[in-house]
Amino acid sequence: MKTPARLAAEKRGRQGERIAGWWLRLKGWSILARRVRTPRGEVDLVARRGAMVAFIEVKARSTGQALDDAIDERRLARVAAAAEVLAPNYLKAGDDMRIDVMLLAPGRPPRHLENVWHGG
Repeated sequence: MKTPARLAAEKRGRQGERIAGWWLRLKGWSILARRVRTPRGEVDLVARRGAMVAFIEVKARSTGQALDDAIDERRLARVAAAAEVLAPNYLKAGDDMRIDVMLLAPGRPPRHLENVWHGG
């Protein structure tokens, strides 16, 4: 059974993914998929703009301060592993791909961090 705190966190995460999707669309991206699970991890959003496909981790926190601790190497490695599994489903010949992060907190515009994973 999920605790009330866990349920609230999941609700905040889903809302963050919706906001991130709208923000990306306003910036010219097409959302290809949401919450895609693989045996190696989950990708919150898969988006395309031109020949770039981004596998995006979305982190929504109740305060801006909490965003500083939202992303670490372990989380990014899981997104990258999931992106490797998913890439053949979304990439066309000549496309590039990258791992991005969207950070959201109330009262702040979304922060889009591009190309955050370089292996390691």
